[in-house]
Amino acid sequence: MGIRPERVASEMRECISLIIAESIKDPRIGFVTITRVEVTPDLRNSKIYFSSLGGAKEKEYALEGLNSASGYIRKLLGERLRMKFTPELLFKLDESTEYSLHLNKLFDKIHKEKENADES
Repeated sequence: MGIRPERVASEMRECISLIIAESIKDPRIGFVTITRVEVTPDLRNSKIYFSSLGGAKEKEYALEGLNSASGYIRKLLGERLRMKFTPELLFKLDESTEYSLHLNKLFDKIHKEKENADES
């Protein structure tokens, strides 16, 4: 990714976070954190990755809420960024945090098993 798409992605991340916190009143969304934004080199499409608290059902509700509000979020984003074209928004659940927590638990388990084997 070039310098401009990276700068646009960074600015979009901040703006979308503020828009969700201040302007979106959908109860399905709940507590959502925008983790990263990927923008295509032509700045026409973007993937917005988010994490959400709760179980699988709450995360699915948050995804539905964000997708239903994507047009409104895009409109407000266009007003704030003042670009010729505002990228299309595609929200995706970022599961990397859950995966890293899972890996940490596995490493802890392996470490404890090794300590128990060394003591024996």
